[in-house]
Amino acid sequence: MNEAVLVIEDEPKIARLLELELQYEGYQVGKAGSGTEGLEMYLGGQWDLILLDIMLPGLSGIEVLRRIRARDALVPILMLTAKDSVEDKVSGLDLGANDYITKPFRIEELLARVRAALRLSAAAASSSGVIRHANQDTTSHVSEEDTGWLTAAGLKLNEGTREVSRDGIPIELTPREFDLLVYLLQNQRQVLSRDQIVQAVWGYDYYGDTNVVDVYIRYVRKKVDNGFTPPLIHTVRGVGYVLKEQT
Repeated sequence: MNEAVLVIEDEPKIARLLELELQYEGYQVGKAGSGTEGLEMYLGGQWDLILLDIMLPGLSGIEVLRRIRARDALVPILMLTAKDSVEDKVSGLDLGANDYITKPFRIEELLARVRAALRLSAAAASSSGVIRHANQDTTSHVSEEDTGWLTAAGLKLNEGTREVSRDGIPIELTPREFDLLVYLLQNQRQVLSRDQIVQAVWGYDYYGDTNVVDVYIRYVRKKVDNGFTPPLIHTVRGVGYVLKEQT
């Protein structure tokens, strides 16, 4: 069966363009013109991908994203918005969006991102052994024996329980911050470029600006380094970042 895409977009011309182009590519398409209608359609159907505008009447796109992610962690969600600052992109991605597309966009690029998100979703489901059904809670098959601790200078992170602490003090991280710290800890003392970090943490088919890495490094550094010694996350000017106990 062809993949089903839900378009939640309040601008009729853009919504119609997306509907026609997606149908031409062979996708089944549903349309909603408000956040409330979009959430109702999501709850009432089975969708393989969602194109979600941020500025919507009724529920905002951010609120729709938040509510969908509370039920389904795997369905790919691509945000559509006229906003283009790094902070706006970080906000959407941090709440669980898979990608961020700024208006005006080229339809060829949008379709490429749709294909990439669907490929990543299928690969993730295959590798984890989890079959996702829309609107059902996802399950994890990771056992306690598969989990373990990553450590560095009093910093401890457990991939299974998602516990993070430094010198015994618990640290709260967002899902993206957690993934970034895992990658840094797994590659201690290795200088990692922004491209390497983007590919590892956001995925090989991520099309966004690598400046998002700088923003997230700043977030993680505030939480794991501020008030602790020695500092662990270091900038290598012109290259990227490294996690190590000494400069």
